[in-house]
Amino acid sequence: MYCCGKCGETFNKSGDLKKHQRIHTGEKPYHCQQCGKTFSRSDHLKIHQRIHTGEKPYHCQQCGKTFNQSYHLKIHQRIHTGEKPYHCHQCGKTFKQSGELTSHQRIHTGEKPYHCQQCGKTFNTSTQLKSHQRIHTGEKPYHCQQCGKTFTTSAILQVHQRIHTGEKPYHCHQCGKTFKQSVALKIHQRIHTGEKLYHCQQCGKTFSHSGSLKIHQRIHTGEKPYHCQQCGKTFNQSYHLKIHQRIHTGEKPYNCQQCGKTFNTSAELKIHQHIHTGEKPYHCQQCGKPFTTSAYLKIHQRIHTGEKPYHCQHCGKTFSDPSHFKVHQCIHITRSSILLGYYTM
Repeated sequence: MYCCGKCGETFNKSGDLKKHQRIHTGEKPYHCQQCGKTFSRSDHLKIHQRIHTGEKPYHCQQCGKTFNQSYHLKIHQRIHTGEKPYHCHQCGKTFKQSGELTSHQRIHTGEKPYHCQQCGKTFNTSTQLKSHQRIHTGEKPYHCQQCGKTFTTSAILQVHQRIHTGEKPYHCHQCGKTFKQSVALKIHQRIHTGEKLYHCQQCGKTFSHSGSLKIHQRIHTGEKPYHCQQCGKTFNQSYHLKIHQRIHTGEKPYNCQQCGKTFNTSAELKIHQHIHTGEKPYHCQQCGKPFTTSAYLKIHQRIHTGEKPYHCQHCGKTFSDPSHFKVHQCIHITRSSILLGYYTM
């Protein structure tokens, strides 16, 4: 047996002891010829060199994804098996990696040992700090080989690449729906559990996602932070701005495979497809009549409630259907035009 004189750890081989002692001495005798980075072990150098060569010799048998380290493959496979061997003793939450557990435990302790020298912000992992610092430097070292887009972290790049590959490795065990991100799966699962963690302080409405709460709160504040550069119209969601801008560009990216008609939102395409399928998924609870859209069902339900929310400013007549109201207003416009022509004769 070979014993380390500094820490007392024992080894079966003198070579293993020698490698271990470099932890204490800081010696790194192995150099990368391409970038100059140094390593204490030859196998660590070999793994590092795969960054430059692009070699990924480890393959997942289930989805075909490749990795440059066997350890990374092992962690990845837990996505398919659902294995989470690391447990938090305080809240019972489980994790795929020991590092994830260590970071999680800092939620309970409040520890944030990593500090940004430029702005003083603190983080509970060195990776979070490193990623944050790129805000100050503007560095985006991770490149997508397919479209050239750059990213501040490899994790963001990995998620982005699924746009090109179509990979959705996260599965909902209740309905089978798949997702590109684990956080998207987590949010989706709240549909099944009914969990709504986020509360509006003003009206008490609850939400399953913090982003949904933030958007909702703009109803109370009136905030519309997204502006159209062409017409100045403002929106409370970036998605609504994106759809609006298609009015100016004429873009209609959603195509009906059956008739070729194009639409500027996926929701419009979905509604249109009911024409071909004959599907009427929205039913009136009072009389059972089916409709192709929720909007048509809402208008129909006013027959039962007697509600007429559309008021004519000219004659006071009320309507339950916005299309009927619009037709009625044309009567006043036509009459006004006739009278104006009569008096100007």
